[in-house]
Amino acid sequence: MKSVIATSDAPQAVGPYSQAVAVGDFLFCAGQIPLDPATGELVAGDVSAQTERVLQNLAAVLRASGMTFGHVVKTTVFLTDLAHFAAMNAVYAKYFSEPFPARSTIQVAALPKGAQVEIELTAAK
Repeated sequence: MKSVIATSDAPQAVGPYSQAVAVGDFLFCAGQIPLDPATGELVAGDVSAQTERVLQNLAAVLRASGMTFGHVVKTTVFLTDLAHFAAMNAVYAKYFSEPFPARSTIQVAALPKGAQVEIELTAAK
């Protein structure tokens, strides 16, 4: 059985999707872009600032499901420029510890609202 996870501590969905869906012991989080949940606006700053906001948003969704970054088993990072990989990775490393989740990083042509980074994840209890 699946259940929808939603929190006002993360940006509301900007389309016909859920912030996250729980199925059994698994949580599937939709990609988060660097939107401020209070304003719904893209945060100002470089890819480091944007990655920080994205991970704060994902932390809120994880909390709403009773999980932490320690439960994450897989992430997918979307960057509009792979030249930003090192900056994104430096922020990302502050949120995860060993054993690290599996990860894919992909360069994309564009992201919603002009974001430079989007991250989605899967977690398991």
